[in-house]
Amino acid sequence: MGATARRIAAALDELDGQSLLRERRVLEGPQAPHVRVGGRAAVNFASNDYLALANDARLREAAHRAIDEYGVGAGASPMVCGHTALHEAAERRFARFAGLPRALLFASGYAANLGILACLAGRNSEIFSDALNHACLIDGARLSRAQVTPYAHADLADLEAKLSASRAAERIVATDAVFSMDGDLAPLPEMLALCERHDAWLVVDDAHGVGVMGALGRGTLEHFGLRSPRIVLMATLGKALGGYGAFAAGDPGSIEWLLQRARTYIYSTALPPMAAAVAIEAMDVIDSEPQRLAGLRARIAQLRAALDAMGVRAASPSAIHPVVLGSNDDALAAAARLGDRGFLVPAIRPPTVPQGTARLRISVSAGHTAEDIEGLARALRECLAR
Repeated sequence: MGATARRIAAALDELDGQSLLRERRVLEGPQAPHVRVGGRAAVNFASNDYLALANDARLREAAHRAIDEYGVGAGASPMVCGHTALHEAAERRFARFAGLPRALLFASGYAANLGILACLAGRNSEIFSDALNHACLIDGARLSRAQVTPYAHADLADLEAKLSASRAAERIVATDAVFSMDGDLAPLPEMLALCERHDAWLVVDDAHGVGVMGALGRGTLEHFGLRSPRIVLMATLGKALGGYGAFAAGDPGSIEWLLQRARTYIYSTALPPMAAAVAIEAMDVIDSEPQRLAGLRARIAQLRAALDAMGVRAASPSAIHPVVLGSNDDALAAAARLGDRGFLVPAIRPPTVPQGTARLRISVSAGHTAEDIEGLARALRECLAR
């Protein structure tokens, strides 16, 4: 065994000893609020399919139509010959959906954030990054070659102090809109005011807000009533919108610059046209069925009330609700007990969350019933009592 293989083996042993090895679940069917895993039925509280669109018949039909008309693959990068009329239509549709001037379709949310930050920032820039940002924002900031300055989670005073102290020629504040492991919202109105005061751009990752937040499900910018040419928004299609891919959206000049310079856009094969067709259909469904979002919010309110009754702080207005247990072993044991009772709830451990904050992460879907939430609450009470 060579040196590299020995190092990897030792690192895997160390992860195992810390209860940090990850295992994949194998779903025996489509993504849905009710699934089969390991031969057993389970109510799925692990998925980001917040509006229960991933297996919606209309989205499946849109994909089939697109395959019949455009084939399976895009065949090339968007800048060569991979950009079809469906991709173009999806970009225009998302810009209208989000209420922003222009949008650009990326292969994934991770690729979009890498491309946005590495393109907008340079050696003379300073990126201010929330301490709990998603990995793709962290990695995008690192790739940009800019100075990277973390600030305490959602701490406006800390952010303002660091912006005031900056001597960089250009400043960019990067933040999740809805934080993926806590479900809390960034204070975007106050952050935008700081950006205006300190001549900074605001890059907002709304992966977990689009389709969920806002009166019409347009996302966290709608929720706060924000519009500004300083904002570059990223929103994924693989969560509430049920498909795959991501959009960057904002002022026409900033989006044109991404098209011209974002390496993760220019040097990646375009998404299959069917992914663009699915995105269009998902936005049409959200627009035509406001009751879907209303149903999600009813289930969120029901779960929040149940968690409050258990003494679990449940302040999240989003579809994400953590139950912090602390130790990795406790989180794994609680997830296993819930699984035995027919509820799929993941145990989230470091490095996804900070050390000592291992947790259950409960994700609510519009496809859950009131009985599903009641059953989870009963099972959770039993598990936490142990």
